[in-house]
Amino acid sequence: MTSLRHPLAAVAVAVVLTVPWVGVELSGSHFGPGATVLVSGLAVLGASFLLAWGAETAEEDVPRAFALAVLAVLAVAPEYAVDALYAWTAGAQAGTARGVEAGNLAVANMTGANRILIGLGWSGIALFTIFRARGAGDTPVTHTDGFLTDFVTLDRGIATEITFLAAATVWAFFVPLGGGIDALDTAILVGLYVAYIGIIIRAGAEAEEEHIGVPAYFQSFSQLPRISVVLSLFAYSGLLILTAVEPFAHGLEELGIQFGIPEFFMIQWIAPLASESPELIVVTVLVMKARATAGFNALISSKLNQWTLLIGTLAVVYSVALGQYGALPFDFKQQLEIWLTAAQSFFAMAILVDFTISLREAVTLLVLFLSQVLIEFYILKGMALSPAAAAELSHTVLLAFTAIYVVLGVGLFVRRRRAVVELLGLAGDTAREAMGRTAKPERAD
Repeated sequence: MTSLRHPLAAVAVAVVLTVPWVGVELSGSHFGPGATVLVSGLAVLGASFLLAWGAETAEEDVPRAFALAVLAVLAVAPEYAVDALYAWTAGAQAGTARGVEAGNLAVANMTGANRILIGLGWSGIALFTIFRARGAGDTPVTHTDGFLTDFVTLDRGIATEITFLAAATVWAFFVPLGGGIDALDTAILVGLYVAYIGIIIRAGAEAEEEHIGVPAYFQSFSQLPRISVVLSLFAYSGLLILTAVEPFAHGLEELGIQFGIPEFFMIQWIAPLASESPELIVVTVLVMKARATAGFNALISSKLNQWTLLIGTLAVVYSVALGQYGALPFDFKQQLEIWLTAAQSFFAMAILVDFTISLREAVTLLVLFLSQVLIEFYILKGMALSPAAAAELSHTVLLAFTAIYVVLGVGLFVRRRRAVVELLGLAGDTAREAMGRTAKPERAD
């Protein structure tokens, strides 16, 4: 009889969490929003654990950064699906009120997802890592006597990810100036991601970390069974996430609307929060196993592929639906949303440029994010303003928060200018190593 302490027992529990949703999908059953949220949410939880174990097991055969990049793509795939749906609708119904609205919703959903990833994801994981380390002794965490000065130190091996994300962030400031997301944005942003993947694959595997539990058990297999397990975990969990997250998000939207939350607010914030949940669960699993650096690597990879592939492919989906080339249009408010999202990313890059994030910086990210969202909600729901007055006030708030992020970011970059030079040097070394590598070293089983 299998012991409850055996790694396969944990796998069995995760699979059991997904079984009700599999039954719903196979039977074609339909439930109310509450039941749908519960069943699909459990499936997302179970699939997230399976996905994390698959990515950790894969580190035996591929570079860790590449394994985490694959994990990031699978974990945020639902966000791609939701945004692609809005972009497709915008192209298919171009010239109509619904088409214009769908284009704006595609941008709103994308900016909301990106800001959630940093505002809640990066800050929340940093806070969780630091507080958990007080009892668990996570080695990347340093405790100090100052006020909110404890900090997480990240592996310098993520210099490449930070550098490419910084490059994408700089380009994002220019996206609104083109009148829409167009072919140039696609070429630049998708090109950045392709270059990043090429570098981390050719640069070879990083120093190995000792795994425990389920990944260690699967890594003990010989190569062919081990790869089969990894592919099976990726395929099953990826399929579950793709099928379960959208109903989970829509169920939350329906519940929110029942409680009087404006639909546009739901599309920008609640739906992306649901679609980002697999990634946040996966990273929490990594942090609980004292792998804070791997967790942040996964979060940065997620931000990078959303900030490049997600934005870049919207114009492609829009053009296919349109039947000819076109730039995905959006209104002035969405221009401001993109600038605010780029400014938040700029500030986050300034925080990570020295490979640390302190408790104070994490709290700042969280407070700025929550305060902007709550102010926006208050404008939409709590203030008796005309639509024109509400729009003008919303624009002012977006510009004000953009300025705050930029000023804070510039201040940190100036203060940490030597760290910028070191970061670029490390990323350059990795790129040169990748370009000079002709074959990856063979791994022994």
